[in-house]
Amino acid sequence: MHPLPDPASLPSLLLSSRGWRPEWGRTRPGGMSRAWGRGPFLRQEFPAQRSPVSQVEWPQERHITAGFMVRRVLVAGLLFSLLLGSSVLLVYIFRSCGPRPCRTPECHDLQAHYLASGNTSVAPCTDFFSFACGDAKGTKSSFQALAEENKRRLRKILEEPGSRHLGTGEDKAFQFYSSCVDTGAIEAEGAAPLRQVIEELGGWRISGNWTSLDFNRTLSLLMSQYGYFPFFRAYLRPHPTLPHTPVIQEMAPAIDWLSCLQATFTPMSLRPSQLLVVHDLEYLKNMSQLVEEQLLKYRDFLQSHMILGLVGTLSPALDSKFQEARRSLIQKLRELTQRPPMPTSPRWMKCVEETGAFFEPTLAALFIHEAFSPKTQSAAMELFTAIKDTLIARLRRVPWMDEKTRKEAQDRVTQLQVKMGGPEWALKPSLAREEYNDIQLGPSYLQSFLSCVRSLRARIVQNFLQSFPQHRWQVSTWGVSAYYSISDHVVVFPAGLLQPPFFHPGYPRAVNFGAAGSIMAHELLHIFSQLLLPGGCPACDTHALQGALLCLKRHYQSIPLPSGLSFNGSWTLLENAADIGGLAIALQAYSRRLLRYYGETILPNLDLSPLQLFFRSYAQVMCREPSTWEPQDPHSPPMLRVHGPLSNMQAFARHFHCPRGALMNPSSRCQLW
Repeated sequence: MHPLPDPASLPSLLLSSRGWRPEWGRTRPGGMSRAWGRGPFLRQEFPAQRSPVSQVEWPQERHITAGFMVRRVLVAGLLFSLLLGSSVLLVYIFRSCGPRPCRTPECHDLQAHYLASGNTSVAPCTDFFSFACGDAKGTKSSFQALAEENKRRLRKILEEPGSRHLGTGEDKAFQFYSSCVDTGAIEAEGAAPLRQVIEELGGWRISGNWTSLDFNRTLSLLMSQYGYFPFFRAYLRPHPTLPHTPVIQEMAPAIDWLSCLQATFTPMSLRPSQLLVVHDLEYLKNMSQLVEEQLLKYRDFLQSHMILGLVGTLSPALDSKFQEARRSLIQKLRELTQRPPMPTSPRWMKCVEETGAFFEPTLAALFIHEAFSPKTQSAAMELFTAIKDTLIARLRRVPWMDEKTRKEAQDRVTQLQVKMGGPEWALKPSLAREEYNDIQLGPSYLQSFLSCVRSLRARIVQNFLQSFPQHRWQVSTWGVSAYYSISDHVVVFPAGLLQPPFFHPGYPRAVNFGAAGSIMAHELLHIFSQLLLPGGCPACDTHALQGALLCLKRHYQSIPLPSGLSFNGSWTLLENAADIGGLAIALQAYSRRLLRYYGETILPNLDLSPLQLFFRSYAQVMCREPSTWEPQDPHSPPMLRVHGPLSNMQAFARHFHCPRGALMNPSSRCQLW
């Protein structure tokens, strides 16, 4: 027979019903858990559970053995029940403490998106880009795909206005969109609306009725009334922070600068000494000389050149013959420059873009109402705060910063403004009623288009004339580009970016931190881009900083690329630094979140732990067909944007169990941030 169990061996079964805590597993000398205690607890529990059978007195000694056996059977049964119950309870506790599958509709959609885009047959330690993005052939940029999805939302809004209470101003936006997609009416108008415009400009030699007008008068009309700039572009921006030298008009005398710019930016009052910021003065000088030569010899050639360019600009507002001719010309020019063909967009998408450009206040408010609820905004701000706090803490350990620079850097992050969702002015319905008063729709779509062009330019000028203490957004509310403004010290995250598959309040936190969180951290690090430039931080440890940057360049150069693809590591250095640092900050922020809170969720059927899902979500943001990348892009090719930061993180190799020496687990890593 086996001896009775020692009661001292039972505390784990009795205490398991009180829940499991990590620290209870630590053992004191003598083998007892620090949380469980010792004998006194057992003495309090067991006497109260004595079996009534033990109190029966058997008259004959031979019955003692039988009674003892019955007692043992009952005790064994009790122990077995306790063991079985505790085992079931322990299994339940451990399961409830682990990550749970997310079963919400948004998680189901994200899971389907990940399964469709990835290729799990590829080893993640060998090629994580293919593991997360598949072969990426024909794959649009993740940002481009999100931008198109946002336009689909706007389309749905514009095509279903019945349930909305619209004012006079807002209603014009819906009317404009309806006339834009009414291709039947546009086809019926034919070239008649365009002929009217050409006649207003003096005609065109190929149209059979041409009047030679003053060159600068025609140029002024094109710029101010039609929004077309045939030889150069002129636009308004806030005063630059760096000093610039005014440009004297005599350097390009063929253009009557004052009259052309005054007509374009009316009612702004301009002076001959007006400060101009010129991007390419040498071009303007050569352009002016060429115009002067043509005016002396071939005045009608310049007129034809300007009219032809205007027709191309207005072609989206004309019938299909003009649109097809313009498309064929663009494709031919791209072939001559060995660039890939430009993808064609459906008519509705072009109409959404035009409506958004002319009626942004209306569409911004409607998009916020549709796609960026207060719950979403609160969750996004909570995520940003976690990223920002992690960056402030991380700056304490940047090895190449001196103490003064470190303190200034932390103060810069603390004082940073964040704009999220949409600009304040775009969310006021009263603005839409006031700002669209000068828009006259009809009689043709081209006339509606030109009226909107003039109205928009007038609004832009008025905004610059008025006192405007708040930051002027450089992206639309439904756009997908975040940015940092040096002059205003503000970082902007539009509502269009904080959407699935990058962000959703119902997503697993690993997804939000890996995707949207890494984007947020990336933009925050651009605050310090100046420090990474030569001479940008004289007080810093230059040797350590340059060593880290050199390590970064070599790290990216060591990663193989598809054949025929190359990049300039110096040109992409600042973006590479923001990619690597942004991912590291997002991971640290997520890890801190794991220490403070329970209840992590994962996507079902992906077989990824929360931290593996974090890395997968980061890579998903960067998915893009490699051939669509161009050398002028300040970012690295998409494969490098995945492999560069991930292979530089030891945590990635650990959680995906990558062997030493694999592509995603190199022998050395770089530490910049």
